[in-house]
Amino acid sequence: MSATVSTPEVLWAQRSSATEAAKNFIYLTISVPDCPPSALKLDLKPTGLSFQGHSDSLKRSYAVELEFFAEIDEKESKIHHTPKSVELVLRKKELKEEFWPRLLKDSKKVHFLKTDFDKWVDEDEQDEAPEDDMANMGGMGGMPGMGDMSSMMGGAGGDFGGIDFSKLGGAGMEGLGEDAEDDDDDEEMPGLDGEDEEEGEAPAKIQEIK
Repeated sequence: MSATVSTPEVLWAQRSSATEAAKNFIYLTISVPDCPPSALKLDLKPTGLSFQGHSDSLKRSYAVELEFFAEIDEKESKIHHTPKSVELVLRKKELKEEFWPRLLKDSKKVHFLKTDFDKWVDEDEQDEAPEDDMANMGGMGGMPGMGDMSSMMGGAGGDFGGIDFSKLGGAGMEGLGEDAEDDDDDEEMPGLDGEDEEEGEAPAKIQEIK
């Protein structure tokens, strides 16, 4: 493991619902390519997560800690490991129609956190948005939820701490690399209103061009 530890790029988007828990979640992507399960650890808790991983191709170690704006239900959240990233669907604990104003509890902007424009929809356009396979777990090869993972964590201690992906295997990874977020995509996006979109703030409504 190299002496220098970098912060990975983190992309996020969200959906909300006051009545349906399955439609009340956060999309989160931690972009670390070629990180084998044996070199990846994720500690997911109701208030946040910590991630550590090592990229074989980049010969670099990564780490990040996030404290969420509000609590999530880790038992109903989903995790998927691809060749380019770690993808999560985090179930918001509180059923609420309004979007979270930001991902993190601290309003201070951080350079590594960006809006995932491929998954983002405006709050008032959620009903028209297409259903996402990852959110519904369709086509994911029966990927377990956090509750099911507890039986595969071996000696990991307390509150889903220290999930070791070497225990989870690599099922369902083939063919998913094409869907992973390209690191340069956000840099090529035209600017919207301010720079909030690049640093984790919920973006202002995007006007549709007719």
